[in-house]
Amino acid sequence: MKLAHLLTAAFLATSINAARVAAAATNGVTVENAYARAVPPTARNSGAFMLIRNDSDQDRKVVVAKSDVSEVTELHNHIHDNGVMRMRRVDAIDVPAHGSVELKPGSYHVMLIDLKHQIKPGEAIHIDLTLDDGSTVPVDLRVRQVGMGMMMNKGASMGGKCGAMKGKCGAGKCGGAR
Repeated sequence: MKLAHLLTAAFLATSINAARVAAAATNGVTVENAYARAVPPTARNSGAFMLIRNDSDQDRKVVVAKSDVSEVTELHNHIHDNGVMRMRRVDAIDVPAHGSVELKPGSYHVMLIDLKHQIKPGEAIHIDLTLDDGSTVPVDLRVRQVGMGMMMNKGASMGGKCGAMKGKCGAGKCGGAR
């Protein structure tokens, strides 16, 4: 019994220490609850969502996202424009000191454009987030089957042609008709 308690304590201490090392290596920025949206075989785009935590004393910005599952990977946000929700590419996502930002459907997210293959539930994918100080936060996440209700318009799919827009999003092509 004592051995089981010792092993449990050692495992917890190692896990906590590993999390601290990872946070230190990325200047206190860590990622939790990361996932990407599964898409049908004909869809060319998807989104990735996560909670980005900043335990440092400095404000940080995520300035670049890269993934090997898509031709283009961009930082995006949804905005309301004259009563219509539109997706827009953003230059950075602010992560305040001792704070966090949630990337979620209908808000900030990582856009995976021109997928190289269909991403399916359970699949593991990798995204690197580059911060404004040049450090990189590696993110390993799983693909989940998620309802499409939070897309730009009710019933819209992510099968649009955002990659053809060459960074000029907001024309209603990312995720369906306007």
